[in-house]
Amino acid sequence: MTDLSKAAPPSSEPSPTPGGAASSDAHRAAGAQSVRVAVLTVSDTRTPETDTSGQYLLSELRAGGHEVVAYRVVRDDAVDIRSALVAFAREATVVLSSGGTGITGRDVTVPVVESLITKPIPGFGELFRMLSYQQVGGAAMLSRAVGGLVRGAVVFAMPGSLNAVKTAWEGILRDEIGHLAFEVTRHGQPGVLSAPPAPPALEAPTPLPAPQPGAGGGVAAGLGRHRKGPQ
Repeated sequence: MTDLSKAAPPSSEPSPTPGGAASSDAHRAAGAQSVRVAVLTVSDTRTPETDTSGQYLLSELRAGGHEVVAYRVVRDDAVDIRSALVAFAREATVVLSSGGTGITGRDVTVPVVESLITKPIPGFGELFRMLSYQQVGGAAMLSRAVGGLVRGAVVFAMPGSLNAVKTAWEGILRDEIGHLAFEVTRHGQPGVLSAPPAPPALEAPTPLPAPQPGAGGGVAAGLGRHRKGPQ
């Protein structure tokens, strides 16, 4: 009969679960330290000089050691937005877009992004609105911030205000961007072709021997022609 008085007390620490915090921490540790990122600002009025949200992202990315591969300001126009996103998705692993996520007639970023997404990441919009609610209350529901995979890149569309961009970057993306890049690239993506390997270096051709005196001259000497003998 078991003596219950001598049984070990139950552990106060929960046992690790597969796919839990330990797994996430391991993936973060394996994440890229430097990520290729493109920044897109959607606005009818801003320029690169007055784009405070875009300039904030550029500064934060560079300070974090990431590589900014492209930056552009485009109008609230579906064709311009789509063209920029398609081009950026070819060059970057992460694309950060700000502006055009509201419900006014000129806000067309979200339908364009959703038309390109192959794998949605609904948690981004959910977390963003949760954080925004703590700051602006019920007005957070007007933001349709969205994220998802566009072929080989992950795209996040945020509202255009500087405060909203700071909320998304500091509250969600800054500490996860390396993890995101790791997850996007570690198994490849269906339908996305990786760059072909470079062809092997060709060996230099062996030079032909120089013609010998009296061999009739030219390279043809020794190739089916007889050396001249004494006359």
